[in-house]
Amino acid sequence: MFENMSEKEARAKILESVREYCGTFHNRTKDYEPGERIPYASRVYDADEMENLVDSALEFWLTAGRYTDEFERSFSEYLGIKHTALVNSGSSANLLAFMALTSPLLSDVNGKDRRIYPGDEVITVAAGFPTTVAPMVQYGAVPVFVDVTIPEYNIDVSRLEEALSEKTKAVMLAHTLGNPFDLKSVREFCDSHGLWLIEDNCDSLGSRYDLDGWRFTGTVGDIGTSSFYPPHHMTMGEGGAVYTDNPLLSRIIRSMRDWGRDCVCPSGRDNLCGHRFDGQYGELPKGYDHKYVYSHFGYNLKATDMQAAIGCAQLKKFPGFVKKRKENFAYLLDGLKCASEKMGFDIEDRLILPAASPDSDPSWFGFMMTCRPDVDRRSAVEKIEAAGVQTRALFAGNLTKHPCFDEMRKSGRGYRISGGLDNTDRIMNSSFWVGVYPGMTEQMLSHMSTVIAEAVRISS
Repeated sequence: MFENMSEKEARAKILESVREYCGTFHNRTKDYEPGERIPYASRVYDADEMENLVDSALEFWLTAGRYTDEFERSFSEYLGIKHTALVNSGSSANLLAFMALTSPLLSDVNGKDRRIYPGDEVITVAAGFPTTVAPMVQYGAVPVFVDVTIPEYNIDVSRLEEALSEKTKAVMLAHTLGNPFDLKSVREFCDSHGLWLIEDNCDSLGSRYDLDGWRFTGTVGDIGTSSFYPPHHMTMGEGGAVYTDNPLLSRIIRSMRDWGRDCVCPSGRDNLCGHRFDGQYGELPKGYDHKYVYSHFGYNLKATDMQAAIGCAQLKKFPGFVKKRKENFAYLLDGLKCASEKMGFDIEDRLILPAASPDSDPSWFGFMMTCRPDVDRRSAVEKIEAAGVQTRALFAGNLTKHPCFDEMRKSGRGYRISGGLDNTDRIMNSSFWVGVYPGMTEQMLSHMSTVIAEAVRISS
């Protein structure tokens, strides 16, 4: 097949065939048929992603390489941030972001010890995904749980001061389903008390907040994280990112991501600094190979170049994804009101509908609803699912109620609740959400509106 071809010509032929294959077997479109399953999320891709993936595979570099470099650079440019480190998942991104703040290099920052130690406290919420909190518990820090507001589903900032103690070192929060938390209040609180702020941006990539000018969520705190798991705003299969404007934090993040090594040379390149064999590190012999000097107890959390190749193609489409999510959210909101009106009731008498946080421009991940007291969430969700519409709970609901907290709950140690979690418990018992991903059509959204309205009309 490739006789009398150069490698470049052979690759071009393969990639041309890949595009044709994708168009024939992956991107054939058909109208939505009522009764078909409507997932809460799905991948949206075309031949660009598949061509990049195969191009990377043909190169067979496998680990981080040129596509990784391109993605980190392009992602930083999109967000307007200085440093991005690609990792293998959003959960790894949260682990890395938190563990970076435990680095010995933070023991003296402008004369102050900013390092997080075991036993130090981190303010967060229990209404969310567990891997926002898991790194704190695994390290031995103490999560301090604060309640959230409804219908924004983000931290109640009026409770920040009462959650503060002399042991508080950081605030680590997720923007819920694309809806930014009150970044202005949280940032001011952190600055006034000398606390780190980690933004878990895994469900909110592309969301913006007005801080005397629009800024992307994830870029206001000291560190931001993203996830590229298939249901998220963009995908590379598995994957995530950690980003910051702080050069010291960036150095720590890359060290911990790459086994904890002190050397900053990329994989496959040696001695970029010209001092590989003349340094003195710890109690090692002078001149010990710098590629095997470890300044942290780190991990191997790198992504592959094949993942990055998909991400590069997705990132070019990303502004369109955000636009479509916003449109789908607005269409569903209007559709629910119209559907319930036709059925003779007001949807807001049965459901608390989602609301964007003040001064925000959400890139919606999902459409969150809380049942009023006379609506049975379980009954409504069962009817919605039976009609082919996939639903989700707000992840853990109340994380402290889960089996992983059993031992800590029984001992009364390992975490702290500040001021009660009434709304968190209400979300656990009465809330659910559906998707607004870019692949949804108006026919699908219209069907969802009718199904949800009918379900809450008769569920009591």
